[in-house]
Amino acid sequence: MQLWSIEGNSQKLDGGAMFGNAPKALWTRWVEADEHNRIPLACRCLLVKDLNGRTVLFETGIGAFFEPKLRERYGVVESEHVLLQSLEEAGVRHEDIDAVVLSHLHFDHAGGLLAPWREGHEPELLFPNATFLVGAEHWKRACHPHPRDRASFIPELPGLLEQSGRLELVEGEYSKCLGESVRFHYSQGHTPGLMLAEVVADNGGLVFCADLIPGRAWVHVPISMGYDRYPECVIDEKRAFLEDMLARGVRLYFTHDHACAMASVDRDERGRFVCTDARERLVGEVW
Repeated sequence: MQLWSIEGNSQKLDGGAMFGNAPKALWTRWVEADEHNRIPLACRCLLVKDLNGRTVLFETGIGAFFEPKLRERYGVVESEHVLLQSLEEAGVRHEDIDAVVLSHLHFDHAGGLLAPWREGHEPELLFPNATFLVGAEHWKRACHPHPRDRASFIPELPGLLEQSGRLELVEGEYSKCLGESVRFHYSQGHTPGLMLAEVVADNGGLVFCADLIPGRAWVHVPISMGYDRYPECVIDEKRAFLEDMLARGVRLYFTHDHACAMASVDRDERGRFVCTDARERLVGEVW
């Protein structure tokens, strides 16, 4: 199979929100803030060709579905649908995708499913030939959000996915669509039923860390986001998750790290988890 890191629309969000209760003096060691205290964030996706005979896209980023006022509010940098351009650079159109795997349905991970905003037009679902894979537990949350995270969801999206007739709600380690080529792990601390997809390969494979570990800075176990519903749970889940990936040699794939797509996990001399062998991009890499 061949792997591409696929860039979607990027964001700038408040650094304090992204690092929870960590002081600015600490997190600015890892990422620089602008004059508005915002830090650069990728909304990176993963494209895998010939994954069990299929072309699979892991996540879709934030996309370009927001109207201009909301695009500015949520710090979306580009007005065009960057994901579609990035896919074309990898030789793929959105019509060519056989499956889209979604860790969860917050707008910065699922907004790229929608066509760019046009005044007077209703949201339109892209990827007309893809099966959409969503965790069954998280689906319930997306359909009935809590007031704390209601604004993180796109109200029209669950209905559009159901109407497509191509929605698979995943329960357990494997899906019907992808079989044993992708193994799923689950997390509860960021949002109920967050689904972490591990691409299985002879070389150890890699796992899409989604919002359990948004980037290298969050590999530090005590660091969580202000957006997490249950930070103590995130910390416990992250420790167990990293222990497992380290033991099995599975690499970490990051969606929000603006300068790193993939890295290996290791321990430093004090026993803390650290990233090594950081890769900024993957371009048709054969696995």
